[in-house]
Amino acid sequence: MIELPIALHIPDGFLSGGVAAACGVGAVAAVAYGLRVANTELDEARVPLLGVLAAFIFATQMLNFPIAGGTSGHLLGATLAAVLLGPWLACLVLGVVLVVQAFAFADGGISALGANVLNMGVLGALLAGFLVAAGTKVLPHTRVAFLGVVGVVSWLAVMVGAAATSVELAASNTVALGASLPAMLGVHALIGIGEAVITVAAVSAVLAARPDLVALVPKELTATGAPATRPVEGTV
Repeated sequence: MIELPIALHIPDGFLSGGVAAACGVGAVAAVAYGLRVANTELDEARVPLLGVLAAFIFATQMLNFPIAGGTSGHLLGATLAAVLLGPWLACLVLGVVLVVQAFAFADGGISALGANVLNMGVLGALLAGFLVAAGTKVLPHTRVAFLGVVGVVSWLAVMVGAAATSVELAASNTVALGASLPAMLGVHALIGIGEAVITVAAVSAVLAARPDLVALVPKELTATGAPATRPVEGTV
């Protein structure tokens, strides 16, 4: 009997071939578009940020923080990457991180790799790109408002990933949606709080030191008053 899963790293054997393939197509398309954006828009000043951010997310995903009920969680990093790099480059970064984790550390199944990239990287990054951009248009262009949006979106990205995982497991006839969805959302509502705290702290630190490296920040919060970066192609 398959134990009710509460983690976002889906192991091998939990997804049907059709669901795994469909998720893989979506993940590959998003990462490929991220690579295209990198080839056209990534300059020498931002290449080190991409590498450092990928290493930071990789390291923090390997470190768990305790939550209620004896379970634990870790940073996903999709919102952090999207805010600093833009959503499509974030898809690329998370894709690389999760591929290395799967092949080098067996963290998540190889057959479920597309679903894991989609759930933990692509959906969260695109959601962050849309909501943070929308939030900066309607809210005051202040540091507090911007970081507040980042925190809320970080939490939502975790919840979206958890919901997507539950739907995929249900579509694969692995666990009924009525059983997996409440369990996943309940646990990840707490994990999302940790995600929000870490993400806001990291974005705040970069915003204080190098606001020009924050892709989605309002221009009023940059040191010079100029846009933080060139427009990010394909921002949703």
